[in-house]
Amino acid sequence: MSSPPSRPKTIVDLARLAGVSAGTVSRALAGKSVVNRETMARIRALAAEHDFRLNQMASRLRTRRTSVIGVVVPLGHERRQHLSDPFFTTMIGHLADALTENGYDLMLSRVIPEAPDWLDRIVDSGMLDGVLLLGQSDQTAVLDRVAARYRPLIAWGSQAPGQVHCAVGTDNFRGGMLAGEHLLAAGARRLAFLGEVRAPELRLRYEGLSAAAARAGAAPPLLLETALAADLMGAEIAAHLDQYGGAIDGVSAASDMIAMMTLRQLADRGIAVPDQVKVIGFDDLPIAEQTVPRLSTIRQEFAEGARAMVDRLFAAMADGSAPSSLQLPPRLVVRDSTGG
Repeated sequence: MSSPPSRPKTIVDLARLAGVSAGTVSRALAGKSVVNRETMARIRALAAEHDFRLNQMASRLRTRRTSVIGVVVPLGHERRQHLSDPFFTTMIGHLADALTENGYDLMLSRVIPEAPDWLDRIVDSGMLDGVLLLGQSDQTAVLDRVAARYRPLIAWGSQAPGQVHCAVGTDNFRGGMLAGEHLLAAGARRLAFLGEVRAPELRLRYEGLSAAAARAGAAPPLLLETALAADLMGAEIAAHLDQYGGAIDGVSAASDMIAMMTLRQLADRGIAVPDQVKVIGFDDLPIAEQTVPRLSTIRQEFAEGARAMVDRLFAAMADGSAPSSLQLPPRLVVRDSTGG
């Protein structure tokens, strides 16, 4: 008995089987109109019968495209934060959906920027067609320098005068104002901001809160430095409440995660929310409705923002143009933690 023919592994193997040239097979599998319909149908049927797949690496070498987008999380201001943070997982999910729908793979990287050329090494690696950054951290100068020569680079974050790199994000100053205005309207008068202000987005949230307090004639909010890292924020919030708990009746948190930990620490001390202290977060993560009491917060439009980032990235990849930044409006979401 003769042995069955071996499965074709290359275009040359499939071309021999089909009785045509390797170039014809390549064009047929790519759907090029120069191949007549009957030949194209026959080649594709043979490919399907033998479960033939094009060598993607060879194809990428020919087109000089990797079909891979880097999603980078730079942690210069808070090196202890983890990718398991619900903010990151929410944004990564939306970006992955948008990229894979367009036929691109995602390469995820958490970076501690210890050298000034950390971003240069990423964009010059030859492994990526473009880069999306989840946050600017304290690296805006690096982002501006690289974006001046590498266009397919989009960051989630805030915008500043003279900024070179493209940023898509929320109007954080306005979000901070909304949080402050809501706390004050709900009856709070002694406000505190739990977070840190080294990252531009968080600094703008604090400045917006301060502006709302000044406009209402209230005292400036206390700035209580609180880490974004989940394994550190609990102890820091506990220390703040033990020192200042009697001096504040309204908390504006830099993130939903900080707000949720604040709810827990207040409950541990028998401090009623919202009767004694009102708490508002920032993000509107899916778990914000699952706290007790349910968390009032400032909503960031993550799905819309992720889509805008990907659209701008693809446009820059297509024509080399400098993408324009986009600032999305925040939205106040009132729930139980502020008496809503």
